[in-house]
Amino acid sequence: MDISTRERVLSVGEAAARVGLTTYTLRWYEQEGLVAPVGRDSAGRRRYTEADLSWLMLLTRLRRTGMPVRDMRRYAELARQGDRTRAARRALFEAHRVRVLTRMAELEEDLKVLNYKIEIYRCAEEGR
Repeated sequence: MDISTRERVLSVGEAAARVGLTTYTLRWYEQEGLVAPVGRDSAGRRRYTEADLSWLMLLTRLRRTGMPVRDMRRYAELARQGDRTRAARRALFEAHRVRVLTRMAELEEDLKVLNYKIEIYRCAEEGR
């Protein structure tokens, strides 16, 4: 195959660096069923495609927003089942969005308290 038509693949270390995870986490995601088995080269080393990286970036965002691993696993299972699970996947994301928005509101309130305390200390330091 002509190299210019081949899809670029990355090693586990390169993929981990691109998505901001450790190689251990990438392997764990695969073991947990969050990631479909990744392609391998002739020596058995994992080779990640751009599609794999896109999926991993989604998982990273879901985790970063606090989605429980069980929900991520459920999403992965639904996604593998194809188009007939669109409504269930949407519902899963909608429920998670509510949790994220709730957490954002809580963080806004927490930030107000921090700003208040910072202002108190600033005024005290300035002798006001």
